[in-house]
Amino acid sequence: MAGTINRDDVASVRERAPIEQIVAEHVTLKPAGVGSMRGLCPFHDERSPSFHVRPGVGRYHCFGCGEGGDVIDFIMKLDGMSFVEAVEYLAPRAGVELRYEAGGQRSEPSGPQRARLLEAHRLAAEFYREALDGPEAKIGRDFLTGRGFGKEAAEEFGVGYAPQGWSALLDHLRARNFAEPELKATGLFSEGQRGLYDRFRGRLVWPIRDVTGEVIGFGARRLHEDDQGPKYLNTPETQLYKKAQVLYGIDLAKGAIRTDRTAVVVEGYTDVMACHLAGVKNAVATCGTAFGEDHVKIVRRLMGDTGGARLTVGGMGAKVVFTFDGDEAGQNAALKSFSLDQQFLAQTFVAIDPEGLDPCDVRQQRGDEAVRALLEARVPLFEFVIKTTLAGHDLNTPEGRVTALRAAAPVVARLRDSALRPEYGRRLAGWLGMDTDTVLATVTRAGSSGQRPSAGEQAQRPAEGQAPGRPDRRDPMVRAEALSLGALLQAPEAIRADPTALQVADDLVAEAFAVPQYRAVFSAIAAAGGVRAAGKDWVAQVVLEAGEDLASIVNELAVTPLPHDKPETLGVYGGSVMSKVLDGHLTRRIGDLRGAMQRAGAGTEEAQRLFAEMIAMEAKRRSLRGD
Repeated sequence: MAGTINRDDVASVRERAPIEQIVAEHVTLKPAGVGSMRGLCPFHDERSPSFHVRPGVGRYHCFGCGEGGDVIDFIMKLDGMSFVEAVEYLAPRAGVELRYEAGGQRSEPSGPQRARLLEAHRLAAEFYREALDGPEAKIGRDFLTGRGFGKEAAEEFGVGYAPQGWSALLDHLRARNFAEPELKATGLFSEGQRGLYDRFRGRLVWPIRDVTGEVIGFGARRLHEDDQGPKYLNTPETQLYKKAQVLYGIDLAKGAIRTDRTAVVVEGYTDVMACHLAGVKNAVATCGTAFGEDHVKIVRRLMGDTGGARLTVGGMGAKVVFTFDGDEAGQNAALKSFSLDQQFLAQTFVAIDPEGLDPCDVRQQRGDEAVRALLEARVPLFEFVIKTTLAGHDLNTPEGRVTALRAAAPVVARLRDSALRPEYGRRLAGWLGMDTDTVLATVTRAGSSGQRPSAGEQAQRPAEGQAPGRPDRRDPMVRAEALSLGALLQAPEAIRADPTALQVADDLVAEAFAVPQYRAVFSAIAAAGGVRAAGKDWVAQVVLEAGEDLASIVNELAVTPLPHDKPETLGVYGGSVMSKVLDGHLTRRIGDLRGAMQRAGAGTEEAQRLFAEMIAMEAKRRSLRGD
């Protein structure tokens, strides 16, 4: 579609899109004062929440890393969309029908529009679902039935079937006017000498959705004996699908993960289905890759993994439960997960069936209750890792026990909860049959040798509100200047409704702000028309006037909670903090005028002019103070 999006429509999207709901799809938000919400920042890894959202202002800001903006900025930065794509994505949620102006220079993103790729995936998922009902798909239906999944389960998870032909889906999308570049960019097709052909053929297909529920890729399971491809075949890396950042089932599990503060990580699509159908609604799985750092961030944000010390087993803290097969590959996966354990404040557990069955097989053979029992029988991940480490050594010989101790001691030393280290040191001594003091000394040496990667992490993270280059608000006048600007940005209507506050706002000048950044922000407010002209998209207008260098500070000020945020008192409060700033400016100016008068000499024309200005300033200050 040619042209740019109508500016009024963009402003309407900013104003109407529910920023708190959109952010909450990625971050667990909790109340942080009147009109403010707070959670873990999705743009950097942190353990204490410094990410604030102000629904009434339509802005967000992280006091840790400085990221901030409006709802459009949030979608652009988090999902990698262009400006146009983000506006088009948000418009339906804001109830805005976009108009495009011909003749404008619209900046096209590289490759097809995200909206078109999402539409192709939606149509593909629908196509596969319908194909599952056809005669050819009996082999797929039998596969599902054999694993305890009926038609209702297939529909709940959107499971479908990819026909064996080379161009079934290709023809379907071409008939719906998808161009060749768009088809290539979907990842749904491979390309040979004769052109494009269906990537998934004769396979059972699971749609993979992002946290908002949009289909962004597929996972497909081999069914036919003559299929020479891999057992599982996934969508390749595309503009939409990044396997290191995708968790299958996250769209269905996000609510339970937030509510229970527990995530269950399984290994396959059918395991996710089995868990959910057994009542374990917080189960997710990786897609063709091991559980990694990006997955950790997704889960931590949803759980609100912000606590201090870990709670004891059985407590109400956040939990992550990994399920693995009992074979060597499963054990290796558990060891890899332990390497990520330090990134969680949540307790981490592992649940392995004694017979080595995965959750899908457990449900099929023993029923739903057995799946729940498997997860209830979880053990701390670090205990499993210690025992797995010991299992690789011959504990019947002195040499084997000493070697096992040297291998296991660093694991105990890495435990985040310092109170648990001596306890597990004593348990390790019992498992080894060795002297407790000797084992504890070995653990201590392992810890002091720098083998605990979490040391010093707290010192590396900037304190909230103290990001580099930011004014120090512990100074009362600096704080007053920040709150004044916050009131001007967040509550222009309340200030206009209070005659006293409006008069103070009119009297303020840029020179009243001693902090250079705040002086520049006030100048941007004035350039945008001041509070008298503030209307829809007010903060965005100020950001535009302020420029890129000051955008982060404007966002911070627009999101910082104000001590008094009730509509009936906000105008009065804004007037009081602005009065403090103006009073300080007048006092400084009066002092400067007195010094200038002395330098000018008594009786001179310049001294008389300066005296008259000083008298006017003193009168304004008395009026401001109500003297």
